Amino acid sequence: MNLEIKKEGGFEYIDEGQGEVLLLLHGLFGALSNWHGVVSYFQKNYRVVIPLMPLYEMPLTQASVPGLVEFVEEFVAYKQLSDLSLLGNSLGGHVALEYTLKNPSHVKRLVLTGSSGLFEDSMGGSFPKRGNYEFVKERVEYTFYDPKVATKELVDEVFDITNSNPKVLRIISIAKSAQRNNMGKDLVNIQAPTLLIWGLNDTITPPMVAHEFNRLIQNSELHFIDHCCHAPMMEHPDAFNSILEKFLLKTSSV
Repeated sequence: MNLEIKKEGGFEYIDEGQGEVLLLLHGLFGALSNWHGVVSYFQKNYRVVIPLMPLYEMPLTQASVPGLVEFVEEFVAYKQLSDLSLLGNSLGGHVALEYTLKNPSHVKRLVLTGSSGLFEDSMGGSFPKRGNYEFVKERVEYTFYDPKVATKELVDEVFDITNSNPKVLRIISIAKSAQRNNMGKDLVNIQAPTLLIWGLNDTITPPMVAHEFNRLIQNSELHFIDHCCHAPMMEHPDAFNSILEKFLLKTSSV
């Protein structure tokens, strides 16, 4: 399926299906396509909405986790969304957590997968070197248990990003903001039912991070997917969707 990107009100987004809203937030080097398997599976029974976060275009002074939370708030208000099931991967999980804490009445459920907010080993401990394609390829492959998931198209996309000064400056600013913004003391205030889906082989936000999220978020459940790294919805979409569907059905009356 081809995902139609809508452009309206200064936003770019995907909006497919009808029903309860699943709002999906991608990570720092992520894209709308990261959620392809979730959209195709859930659009039959849910309204799946994915805003393209302005990681590379937002003013440098706003390139931060709070700046991205503000963007999501503006998008949700513009689209008049409510009773959200909010899903976030990596940086998107971090933004989802902050959004939930600021707007608890808007979030019915929270789903985190490979989320930052407590600890992350960003890009495998080193930032991609400009102009070094093989290095970028190696770092992108590090994100997945099976390196073949890191397609040439995906590597090319990250390589292009790392060769743009304005984009790199924003990425660094957002990454530093995420690292400064440790949420350990705030997670006890999350009230929404929370699902944690984690790659058992995640090298960027290791399993210990998932256990800590599970410990600190009182109404949470944790599921691991084996032979899986930092993006379960891309590496094992069937397993991811099965866990997510059961959680959505179980919490439908909450």
